[in-house]
Amino acid sequence: MPTEMILDPAAAGARRFEGKVAIIAGAGQGIGRAAARRLGQEGAAVMAADLIEASAERVRSELAAAGVRAASFTGNLSNLENCRALMVRTKAALGRIDVLVNVVGGTIWTQSFQYYTPEQIAAEITKSFWPPMWLCSAVLRYMIEQRAGAIVNLATHAVASRYRVPYAAAKGGVIALTTSLAKEVAQYGIRVNVMAPHATQADDRVTPRNAGVGLAASELPPDERTERDRFFGDGFVGQRRGEFIDLEIPMKRFSRASEQAAAIAFLASDDASYITGQVLPVGGGATYPF
Repeated sequence: MPTEMILDPAAAGARRFEGKVAIIAGAGQGIGRAAARRLGQEGAAVMAADLIEASAERVRSELAAAGVRAASFTGNLSNLENCRALMVRTKAALGRIDVLVNVVGGTIWTQSFQYYTPEQIAAEITKSFWPPMWLCSAVLRYMIEQRAGAIVNLATHAVASRYRVPYAAAKGGVIALTTSLAKEVAQYGIRVNVMAPHATQADDRVTPRNAGVGLAASELPPDERTERDRFFGDGFVGQRRGEFIDLEIPMKRFSRASEQAAAIAFLASDDASYITGQVLPVGGGATYPF
């Protein structure tokens, strides 16, 4: 492959997904886009699924330009029927489904739990819990039929952090989904694991990591405002990174999306053929509770 067409140099010539088909749900940006590039670099045909059509098409186009067989799908994956439609389209366009990577989700608001409205709580759960639940449900019949498959769900280090209780609860549910489902489907040759990222630097975001920081400072009691601003600044993307890294991450830096994608690729590949129902934290040494 010409140097200018290399999608992920860290793949180092590996072709672990040659002849396989991978769905990346949430492929339009950040870790999802990096995962699509990594698996495509290693030989997979890739279905790039995203809520935003332009983002999904951008990834499909860059994969195709590098010689990767690729297709795209646009839809809200918190809806079961859209998840089923994604599987149908993938089978029709690419022939089979070997790997499902569920990146879709993410925090919307950051604030103490007592300030969340019921609508905000519901929105956080809808965004981060239902997509992996419905996607796992929708893909199973395809993987059971072929007696093989690998599913990688994303959790987060936020399950043991602050100011994102509904999001943390949703991701805790994703961990339970993974560990329980893995035991049920191991008999069919299907593996289900979790990759749990920490703070990740991604310069290609279309949708901000936090669409909003919750209540405005003027609506918060002074103590809450001071503490939240100390921890979050202007939201996750605008954190006071030096302080945050010193407190949270022994390696003293944010991860790169490509580093998270490398962990996803490992769990999805045959290199992890005897690993299922596990959580792999990728957090620069940050303490993980599971």
